[in-house]
Amino acid sequence: YEIGFGGLDHVIASGRNINILVMDTEAYSNTGGQMSKATPIGAIAKFAYSGKNIKKKDLGLMAMSYGYVYVARIAMGYNRIQTIKAFQEAEAYDGPSVIIAYSHCVAHGIDMSKGLDQQKAAVTSGMWPLYRFNPLLADEGKNPLTLDYKEPTTDVADYIYKETRYRSLKASRPELAQQYLEQSRKNVKTTWAQYKHLAEQQF
Repeated sequence: YEIGFGGLDHVIASGRNINILVMDTEAYSNTGGQMSKATPIGAIAKFAYSGKNIKKKDLGLMAMSYGYVYVARIAMGYNRIQTIKAFQEAEAYDGPSVIIAYSHCVAHGIDMSKGLDQQKAAVTSGMWPLYRFNPLLADEGKNPLTLDYKEPTTDVADYIYKETRYRSLKASRPELAQQYLEQSRKNVKTTWAQYKHLAEQQF
C-alpha cells in the first residue's frame, strides 16, 4: 500500500506470470501498528491518534486499471469458497495476479479468537468489498469483474465499534468519531455503487 507499493506496481506492470498475496492488516503491523494508506478513516493508529482523516487507498481498483492483472479481494471469515476460488483462479492465470486478504490483527484491539466473525462483519458492512477480477472473462466477451458480496446490510458502527482502534476515539472524542462514522457510511454506499456499476458493464 505504501512503502512496498512501488515494487508491487513495477512487478504487476511487467506482465510476468507471478502470484502476489497481500496480507492486509490495515496498518504497519511489524512496527507496532503505525498508520498507513491501508488504514481506514476514523481508525486510531500510531501517528493517527485522533483517527485517520482520509479514506483507505483502493489497492485492488488500482491494480484492476491495468486490465491484464488478475485481482481478488478475499475474507476467509465471510466466504471460504470464494477464497479458494480466488487462489485457484490466480494460480491458473498466465500473468500477474494480486490477492488482497483481510488479515485481522492484534493492533485492531479484538478478541483474536473471533477474528473470522469480524471479517464477516467487515464484508456485510461494506467496509471490505469482496470481488474477483479475471481478465480471461473479457476475452470471452464477459465482464471480468465478479462481485462476491451483496449490498451492505450491517451498519458500519456495528462493525467498527467491536474494535479498540475505533472505540477508543469514540470514548475520547465522540463528536469527531461521529463525523468519521458518517463519512464511512457514505464511503460504503459510494463504493458499493461504484463496484456494482463496473460489474454491470456490458462487454
